[in-house]
Amino acid sequence: MTEEIEMALADAKDGMHKALEHLGSELTKIRAGRATPSMLDSVKVDYYGTPTPLSQVGNVNTLDSRTLTVQPWEKSILDEIAKGIMNANLGLNPQSNGEMIIISVPVLTEERRKDLVKRAKAEGETAKIGVRAKRKDANDFVKSLKNDGLSEDQVKDTEDTIQKLTDTYIQKIDNLVDAKEVDIMKV
Repeated sequence: MTEEIEMALADAKDGMHKALEHLGSELTKIRAGRATPSMLDSVKVDYYGTPTPLSQVGNVNTLDSRTLTVQPWEKSILDEIAKGIMNANLGLNPQSNGEMIIISVPVLTEERRKDLVKRAKAEGETAKIGVRAKRKDANDFVKSLKNDGLSEDQVKDTEDTIQKLTDTYIQKIDNLVDAKEVDIMKV
């Protein structure tokens, strides 16, 4: 019986960790005003009819804190890269100089910063929902074991352990979102 409990706890922890990792990847997509190559991670380029990640058709670099460059491996896809960046709806305006794409990252307005903070908090809430769903799944599984002969004390102890795990991951999510908020609001 304890082996099943351990598996349920491991599954819950794994699911909660995945929710936290997903939040981390989503928060990197929210730009804080500085140019970083990861801003373009979500960009797909039409490469001979196939949507391909930008990182697989060229090198993305930062020229300075406000400028990104994309050096394609084939100059013939410069226009497709520019189109992909525009279609990604990142609020960026790519310019081609015939050799590479140059992207000036605009300074964020106060209003835009507040919108980005709201978006970061919404991503945090989504992650918390994922963590709570894993908590519910684990608790439901433990309650089903009660019907199979698990004692009342074991059920209660396991539910307490699951709640502590949930609280830990909720705190980690809050910390990530708070750090991103500070990063966004920093001028």
